[in-house]
Parts: sequence; structure tokens; C-alpha cells
Amino acid sequence: MRKAMTLFLAVVAVVGMTVTGNAAEYDRYERGYPSAAPPPPPPPRQSAPYPPQARPMYGRPYLYAQMGMYEPNDDNDGLRGYDTGFSTAVAFGARINPFFAVEGTLGGFYSEDDWGSEASVVPMTIGGRLIIPNPFIEPYLGGGFGVYFSSLDEPLSGIDDDSTDFGGYLSLGMDFWLNQRVALNFEGRYHWAEAAFFSRNLGQDVDVDLSGWTVNFGVRVSF
Repeated sequence: MRKAMTLFLAVVAVVGMTVTGNAAEYDRYERGYPSAAPPPPPPPRQSAPYPPQARPMYGRPYLYAQMGMYEPNDDNDGLRGYDTGFSTAVAFGARINPFFAVEGTLGGFYSEDDWGSEASVVPMTIGGRLIIPNPFIEPYLGGGFGVYFSSLDEPLSGIDDDSTDFGGYLSLGMDFWLNQRVALNFEGRYHWAEAAFFSRNLGQDVDVDLSGWTVNFGVRVSF
């Protein structure tokens, strides 16, 4: 009987130590080990500081002003011998969608030669642009037609006359956007313009080709 009681107490002691150890181990798991604490969560990821995009505005009217030079043609029936002159233009238009714009232009270009001759043309045209959309640099191809008011004064030819005729142009240019509303503009435009002027020396009208290149630099503003 005494042996059985001793064996029973030994078993109880072993079981009690096992339960106590498991409880302590469980308590440690519940509280966590200070030396094995999980690492803090990583800081939130920040987006890279990309520069703001210009993003030209569509569906709004715009106005631009240009100034540059005029290179007349040197054909036999044109302005052979005339120097490179100056040109200017003011236009009002609207960007209908990212790829196309319509605009009306009032311009002017002038040239003279070494013998006191002067030629000037004032085109009033309407046209359009086909645009390659881009947030910063937008190339375009344009064209249009309108009325060309021209004047020619050539003392040697006996011409001092004005004329009003129809003409047209093709243009190639780029807009360099500074922000959503303002862009720098560079454009080359070839004008087709022919006019008939009265010559006192010949006693009849003389056809003169006033066609030539204008190369302008300007500023464009969207409203």
C-alpha cells in the first residue's frame, strides 16, 4: 500500500511539473519574447517626385503672335533680287480635339531691293492644323487659304499699284509648352500669292509672283 501511494505521488509530481512547464511556456508565447519581437512595418512607399506635365488644354480658344523673316522667291516673274525681309502674324483659333485645330490668321510680310523697290503682302487666311499630341513638344502640319492684299512699288518697272487676290499656304511648326496655357511657337510657312500690277512703262498689267517663305517665332496662349 505504501509503495502504491509513493508511486502515485511520484506520478502526480511529474504530471504537475509537466503542466506547470507547459503553462509557463504558453504564457511566454502569449506575451512574446522581447528579444524576438517582430520588426516594425515598413514605411509607406512614396511616389517618385516626377515633374508636373504641361498637358496642353483641349477644347479652348487660343491666341498667338509671331515675328520673323520673309524669304521671297527668285523666279523670273517673281521677286528676283529682293532681300530677305521681315514678317509678322496674329492668329485666333480653337483646339477642337488633341489632333486638330482651326485658326484664322492676319499676317504681313515685306521685302525690298537695292534699287528702291518695295513689295508687301497682307494675307488674311483661315486654315487648320494636324497635330501630334505631346505634353511638352507638339509638331504640326497646317494649311489654309484666303485673301492676299499686296502692294508693289518698282520705279524701274514703272509699277506702283495694289492688288487683292486669292492665295494659300502650307505650314510646318512646333509648340513648346511651358505650362497648360502658354507655349513657345516656331513655324515655317510657304505662301502662294500671285498678283497683277499695272506697269506705266508697258501700259498693261504685269503678273508678279509674290510667293515665298515666312519663318516666325512667337508665343501662344490658351484661354
